[in-house]
Amino acid sequence: MNLTNLDLNLLVPLDALLREKSVTRAAGRLGLSQPALSSSLARLRRHFGDQLLVRNGNAYELTPLAAQLRPRAEAALTGVRLAFSRHPGFDPATSGREFRILASDYVMAVLGGAVGAILDERAPGMRLRFEPTTPSVVDQAPESLRGADAVLLPHGFLHGTPHADLFSDTWCCVVATGNERVGGTLTMDDLRKLPWVFTYLSATAFTTVARQLQALGIEPRVTAVVESFLALPHLVAGTERIGLIQGHLAARLSGVDGVRVLPCPFEPVPLVEALWWHPMHEDDPEHRWMREVFAEAGRALAPGDGRSGQVGREPLERGEQIGPGDAGAPAPSISD
Repeated sequence: MNLTNLDLNLLVPLDALLREKSVTRAAGRLGLSQPALSSSLARLRRHFGDQLLVRNGNAYELTPLAAQLRPRAEAALTGVRLAFSRHPGFDPATSGREFRILASDYVMAVLGGAVGAILDERAPGMRLRFEPTTPSVVDQAPESLRGADAVLLPHGFLHGTPHADLFSDTWCCVVATGNERVGGTLTMDDLRKLPWVFTYLSATAFTTVARQLQALGIEPRVTAVVESFLALPHLVAGTERIGLIQGHLAARLSGVDGVRVLPCPFEPVPLVEALWWHPMHEDDPEHRWMREVFAEAGRALAPGDGRSGQVGREPLERGEQIGPGDAGAPAPSISD
């Protein structure tokens, strides 16, 4: 394909249209008029020989070709931004770069505040744009990494990709304080008989500790599923459900009455959280600096082996309740 015959100005509207699935919203995103975006869409349809957006009721959907183009358009636009944002003599104090980071609410709550504090002090012009990891992000990890600066995921989902380990954590069980079927400790029989709330539940979206339960011969009776670690305790409170939550996050929960944290009645597999990036970022000095910021925040978070699940306090006592004033620092407000 001869690039001189392409209008690369169409790349930006293509990305916006595929993201928003709406001419009106894409126009608003780019600060353009709706007729201007409609004209761009018409040119893109002629170029690809495909409708790209098709109406379904009151909304538009991506055609199969458009769905394939979406991660490619994101990756291409990221590459263009990288090409035109490189400057000799990088100085974080004067940089205005934005980094797009894909992460779960768990990682944002645990690391976000520390990373933000470092940027405020050393790179006040930089900006982090946190966006949520979703099952599709993990399923299409190589393409997802092309369209983002980094993704925060534990080991077990990505392989053969540059990464930096940030911190380790362990898992705890969460039950309601009023759950009379649970005493001061949980038993393996409790795990078999009581209902569960899971964070993610599909062939490709899961927690490794949930898979471990099955390996131990326990088939949890899952009555609720939520794609949010921060929301999980609220689906435990006032019920007989059991949930699994990371130790570092348990130490930061604030304002959740009616739940308590108990040790798992088995040795949970350790969780090692890492920052993953596409090889194209490997030698980017600004990206390298950003990676070190996350690594520094991770080191501050987890002194020693980092598996106590606590930060700045003693390990959880059996049956310790989480409530206002009992947890560690409240989770920072960050808009995954």
